[in-house]
Amino acid sequence: MGQAWGFGRYGGPEVQEYFDRPDPVPARGEVLIRVEVAGVNPLDHLLRAGLVPGLDGGRAFPLVLGMEAAGTVLALGEDVDGLDVGDEVFGFALTGGGTYAETTVLSAPHTARVPAGLSMTAAATLPVSGTTAVDALDQLDLPSGATILVNGVGGGVGLAVARLAAERELRVIGTGSGAKRGHAEAAGVRFIDYTAEDVVAAARDLAPDGFDGIVDMVGGTSLRTVAPLAKDPRDVIAVGDPTVPELGGRFVERRLDRENLERAARLALDGVLAPVITAVHTLFDAPAALAAVENGHTSGKVVIKVT
Repeated sequence: MGQAWGFGRYGGPEVQEYFDRPDPVPARGEVLIRVEVAGVNPLDHLLRAGLVPGLDGGRAFPLVLGMEAAGTVLALGEDVDGLDVGDEVFGFALTGGGTYAETTVLSAPHTARVPAGLSMTAAATLPVSGTTAVDALDQLDLPSGATILVNGVGGGVGLAVARLAAERELRVIGTGSGAKRGHAEAAGVRFIDYTAEDVVAAARDLAPDGFDGIVDMVGGTSLRTVAPLAKDPRDVIAVGDPTVPELGGRFVERRLDRENLERAARLALDGVLAPVITAVHTLFDAPAALAAVENGHTSGKVVIKVT
């Protein structure tokens, strides 16, 4: 038996609970891992709220929170290639296993070995924020010297996008709350504080001819406010708001395979996607970790150190 943090029905934070569960048995194409570190993401509370039920793997309640983790392989399901018991790995819990737990199952095709020199903590942040940054910027495919707006630059994905964009020699302008200015500017971002400035006016001052690309992490009204600043509406890429095609933009095309994980890991080793980890919680402090991300009060990346 092991401890897990999850929810017994869909809803708000009030449905969250700790519970014991047996170690999951890896099915075909899965690996069982001892979780070392789990990443915390906005997707986690969306899953808890029942907004993305397709990610629950069809499992019965209670469900475990979390989509990404790094840990050590304990057992292999059938038809698992390229991974062995004892490997240190990182990847996605795409079949509903959850990662805020002492043990869990990851989808083997969406799991990679942690390369030498990369910490488990850093690796646990890459499946969501690292690969999302790679996918969004690959989709835009902007030339060096182009100007990009990162709407919601202060979180884990936003900072990853900013760092990778700077490495590709793009001019990066980003929006966020004032508390997130320091990390954004350290990543080379010209920062717009939406709590103190008119975002559209400030953005037009910095990019009078408009933006060659926009990557949006916020969605909703904020997305609709900044989308007209793009020179071409097709160059608006939304990470979390699937209604972006209504504005002429595109939803990010995700590649969750092992090859993309390995690519993100190499960029992390090179320092390009080295995560800005601003809070490390224990499993028994998981409620505070998720609450901070859900309330939007954190900059950078929050992780849960399980063991």
